[in-house]
Amino acid sequence: MSQKELLKINNLKQYFPIKGGVFGRTVNNVKAVDDVTFTIYEGETVSVVGESGCGKSTTGRAILRLDEPTAGEVEFDGTNVLGLNKKDMRKMRKDMQIIFQDPYASLNPRQTVRQTLVEAMDIQNVVPKKDRANRVSELMETVGLQPHQADRFPHEFSGGQRQRIGIARALSVDPKLIICDEAVSALDVSIQAQVLNLLKKFQDEMNLTYLFIAHDLGVVRHISDRIIVMYLGKIVEIGDKKSIFNNPQHPYTKALLSAIPVPDPDKKTERIFLQGDVPSPIDPPSGCRFHTRCPFATEKCVEETPELRDEDYMDGGHQAACHYIREIESGEHKPTRDTSKVRQV
Repeated sequence: MSQKELLKINNLKQYFPIKGGVFGRTVNNVKAVDDVTFTIYEGETVSVVGESGCGKSTTGRAILRLDEPTAGEVEFDGTNVLGLNKKDMRKMRKDMQIIFQDPYASLNPRQTVRQTLVEAMDIQNVVPKKDRANRVSELMETVGLQPHQADRFPHEFSGGQRQRIGIARALSVDPKLIICDEAVSALDVSIQAQVLNLLKKFQDEMNLTYLFIAHDLGVVRHISDRIIVMYLGKIVEIGDKKSIFNNPQHPYTKALLSAIPVPDPDKKTERIFLQGDVPSPIDPPSGCRFHTRCPFATEKCVEETPELRDEDYMDGGHQAACHYIREIESGEHKPTRDTSKVRQV
């Protein structure tokens, strides 16, 4: 795998203002993404996982400036993305594409597939006009559809076929990075596998880089090189796939992994049920944002925000934002709350 840094995110924040009062002043903010930092290397797949509302999709949209970030830095292939004007940003989007979660809502119902694909080529001026018909046919075949289907409208396709069209649109401008925003979550399991295999095939053939946003850890295990775990707008753990699945360090990551179904009915697994709901991003908890649900939380967790760090027994690049990584791992730090909901299932 190449170690060239393709995308660098530093201290990214995305706040959405809440207006109130007669004059519509900003009275508070929804802190959807709060001080997120990570790097993606060329040719790899980095997955972002977490519960709904943790800031996964917002991070992807902020990187592409579909929502303008509140603060932070986004550097793509050596270019400061947030410093670009509208004209230059449009050019940059040739190399930074997105596959949306809802394949129907993301396609123009009044355009045929051909018009959709040609429009992308026209905006980015990547294919001469005389060659676009052949390019459309190639793209349709590439994603497993028939060329003659390009003259149909989105409603004439199934959900899986529409997602393939979304992939074809992203590929039509020869990007370097594709952000897959819950790209397979709305699809049947058999169709999910087909789409995932397509994405891996294209990555091998075109040296594509993926930021894969998902909540299905089974899917993440299949496609990822590295994994970022987010909770309430912050990264709580990051590491390669093997480290995260075989040696999770953060209590939140352990709870997420414990929820993965095991296909063997005779195998007993420990299921961790988190107590309480995810706090509001309008007024997130002080210190460690997970302390309101963490079975190991102490006063230190309430008062101090933990930084991402590693320990000598962790694989290189594996970090977790927890004050008691080593102590929990060794058994020295015992649960401080009722753990009766941790059971054998």
